[in-house]
Amino acid sequence: MKKLFPSEFADLLTPKGRRILDGRDKTVSGALLDPARRFVALQGVVDADRAAACRDALDKALRELVVPMEDPIPHDSISGMTMNYMELLPKTVRVRTALLENRRSRSWRAAEAVGLTEMLRSDTFAAFAAAVSGRVLRRGWGIQVLCYGPGDYSGPHNDHHPEEAEARDGYVDMHLSLTMPGVDHQYLVYEKDGHLSEMTRVSTVGGVTVYRLPFWHYTTPLLARRGAEAHSRRWVLLGTFLDAAPQAKPSTTVTPPGLSGARLPARGA
Repeated sequence: MKKLFPSEFADLLTPKGRRILDGRDKTVSGALLDPARRFVALQGVVDADRAAACRDALDKALRELVVPMEDPIPHDSISGMTMNYMELLPKTVRVRTALLENRRSRSWRAAEAVGLTEMLRSDTFAAFAAAVSGRVLRRGWGIQVLCYGPGDYSGPHNDHHPEEAEARDGYVDMHLSLTMPGVDHQYLVYEKDGHLSEMTRVSTVGGVTVYRLPFWHYTTPLLARRGAEAHSRRWVLLGTFLDAAPQAKPSTTVTPPGLSGARLPARGA
């Protein structure tokens, strides 16, 4: 199978995307250092034609190999209540996924064959996340593929990990959306000033979203175009990046452009 994904994420980028990668877009570079700004949605940074070709290769290679990830509303979420207006809803989700961490799995081999794993492990994939987040990130980031079909969603959650010392003060996620033509829409709703009041369309071909987690957000159910349900999927390529430790060796870190030799941002800042 031909590798349609480039070996470096930079090779998918438009001139606008290159400016961000190089730290030359002052409206985006280091945007997530602002504590009040937890999320950035970028359009026009990935070449649409190349993104569509990668999407089609990914869909052909992985659509039969992703596995369900489903956590429904607990059956006693209503019957178990004992006080008015005290309902609690844990994270609910329905999506399919491939973790891409097990080299012996069929999904890893399929992703490797089209060049996906190489691109997600590329230096410029991490460098783009570092450029937008403004933070020195740790090498050895996690990668994953999600596939949303009709009705698939992710309910309100905050992605906080208080039991994990390396993530509890915050971390960075970056998503690349590759949406099939059969999709009508899907949105990300997120918190601002204590309310889930902000919304952005994520059913794009080549849209990039960068998160400084944790914060409250959810992904709406994917809606298919009428009659196109069988070809209605949104693929999400995901990287998860931990902050580098303050005294980390440069060889173990990914540094934002323009920060070379500078002091690392404090953990939790």
